[in-house]
Amino acid sequence: MIQDLVVTAVFIGYAVAVLLLFGTVLTWVERKQAAIMSDRIGANRAYVRIPFTQIKLVWLGLFHGLADGIKMMLKEDFTPDAYDRFAFALAPWIVFTPVLLVFAVIPFGGTLVPSELFSGLPSVAAWFGDRVYPMQIARVDAGLLVVFAFGGVTIIGTMLAGWSSSNKFSMLGALRAGSQMISYELIMGLTVLGLILIYGSVDLDAIAREQSGVVLGVLPAWGIVVQPFAATLFLTAAIAENKRIPFDLPEAESELIAGYFTEYSAMKMGLFMFAEFIEIAIVAALFTTLFLGGYNLPFMTDAGFVLPGGREFPLPHGAVVLIQLVVFLAKVMFMASFQILIRWSLPRFRYDQLLKFAWKFMLPLALVNLLVTAVVVWALEA
Repeated sequence: MIQDLVVTAVFIGYAVAVLLLFGTVLTWVERKQAAIMSDRIGANRAYVRIPFTQIKLVWLGLFHGLADGIKMMLKEDFTPDAYDRFAFALAPWIVFTPVLLVFAVIPFGGTLVPSELFSGLPSVAAWFGDRVYPMQIARVDAGLLVVFAFGGVTIIGTMLAGWSSSNKFSMLGALRAGSQMISYELIMGLTVLGLILIYGSVDLDAIAREQSGVVLGVLPAWGIVVQPFAATLFLTAAIAENKRIPFDLPEAESELIAGYFTEYSAMKMGLFMFAEFIEIAIVAALFTTLFLGGYNLPFMTDAGFVLPGGREFPLPHGAVVLIQLVVFLAKVMFMASFQILIRWSLPRFRYDQLLKFAWKFMLPLALVNLLVTAVVVWALEA
């Protein structure tokens, strides 16, 4: 129906706008947060002048991301002398597109009831009727499986970029990236299995809704409360999957120049870098959905707040929708900033240390966590 298409188009537009905004803002956050941590001023040069005035809008350097984008689009696109033209052009899009698609299965809000939201406009409310929409672009029962499927596609893009460049440094960076991403993606999968055992679903919306309850009478039933060890393992593996410091061996500037995209320039290189920053937001959104209660505050439901003891505080539907959207974005921003904090706090691993850390340390811990979780779930259900 046309109503369904309209709502889906709005959701898609919202998701694209949010991801592009995060990708732009996080470039500023990385610079400004690094400056604050090292007692510097940081980005403060780019500005927008109000027409016909001498007033310059600096806004703490927020326009640096815009300047970067314009610079990338206007740069000349250099290519190697010997390279695979088709694969070289395709690789950035294979890396960039799946990162955007992952957000399609992440719930960024609860249930949207347009007839209640537009109750002040009777004609609009009547047009939507009694339709109800989960605030999620693609309601897929196997949402977690889709996340890992798209995550696996980005590995192909990095390998393709390194191979097609006809550059030994690029190929070495691609091999590093492929082995690293496969290793840590396995750990990510094992850590979320514990949540699947507890919540009994791979549907991300169902997992988020399960976290609106309480455990031990007062604690919110967030994933980080019931699986704190898995939360730590998941975030560590996700940062490694995104190839960020201290796991940035595929792009180690002091060793491989820029790794698998050494030969890229202009907007092709911009796509690789933009995908990295958007993936920071995607990792934060996944962690929020799996371990931080998703779009809800503690004790919050689609009808309002239900406190321990059964006391209820109902809220208008519009207020609930707005709170859920803001809460989700705030949690994502917090986790994205935390990842950047780690990036400026820890030194880089050696490559042998990176793989040993995955296979000899994190993998056994993930298996132990899964085994203990399975035993506890079985004991509680027995």
